[in-house]
Amino acid sequence: MNEKNKNLVIRIVSGLLLLPIVLFFLFKGGLYTAALLGLASAICASEYYLITQKTLSPAAWVGMGLAGLLPFLAVRAPERTGEGAFWVTAFFLLFAFTYHLIRGPLQDAPTRVAHLVLGFLYGSVGLTALCAVRLMPDGMAWVFAALVITWANDTAAYFAGRFLGRHKLYPAVSPNKTWEGFFGGLVGSVGGMFVSRLLFPVFTPMDCLFLGIFGGILGPIGDLCESMLKRAYGVKDSGRAIPGHGGVLDRIDALLFNAPLVFVYLTFIRGLLPS
Repeated sequence: MNEKNKNLVIRIVSGLLLLPIVLFFLFKGGLYTAALLGLASAICASEYYLITQKTLSPAAWVGMGLAGLLPFLAVRAPERTGEGAFWVTAFFLLFAFTYHLIRGPLQDAPTRVAHLVLGFLYGSVGLTALCAVRLMPDGMAWVFAALVITWANDTAAYFAGRFLGRHKLYPAVSPNKTWEGFFGGLVGSVGGMFVSRLLFPVFTPMDCLFLGIFGGILGPIGDLCESMLKRAYGVKDSGRAIPGHGGVLDRIDALLFNAPLVFVYLTFIRGLLPS
């Protein structure tokens, strides 16, 4: 078996093993979902820190711990998750500044503080939003919506780009992505939402259009942003947490942008739109 086929087998096996575990914790909700997403948040933060700083400082470990804590804020009052997240972020910002003020190196301190806070936010905001969504009424349906607008987009973009792709989308960041793939993915996100109405009648046509269109835009942006990060620091994968797949960030980069979209839509926008 050559190396390419071996890696494919590892990808399939690890995916088949992980998917039932992830779905179980999502379906259970409550502390189960918070634990799953908290662990993923901490891992994502650690991957960012290792990409940008190459090592995990004591302050980075604090950032990882707080990133892992953030999804638990949704358990008691999911609609007020943003308030708690704001204060945790404010605390970590002050901590990061104080840490490097005392420990140095002073010349690099502002940059290191920025990386600490960004890694914490990048790793935790999207998954905290997803945890809050899960704990809202019909939460599993809306988690499914976040997954559909992400995965249907990725699948449709792949096939549209492979068979129709001619015009490069952003070659400086991701040489293989095309505009044809982007618009194919957009169709996939919207179509995936309308198909999901067969399983979840709670979705209205407006839900499908709004989340499908904006998810079809934000998801690729999330993908490109992670590619930009890796290209800037010369790494191929964000980590090795998932055998055959790379890091957690590599698998959920688009979801980290789409989950907050669903949370904001449910909290602030849905009630204002016609059904």
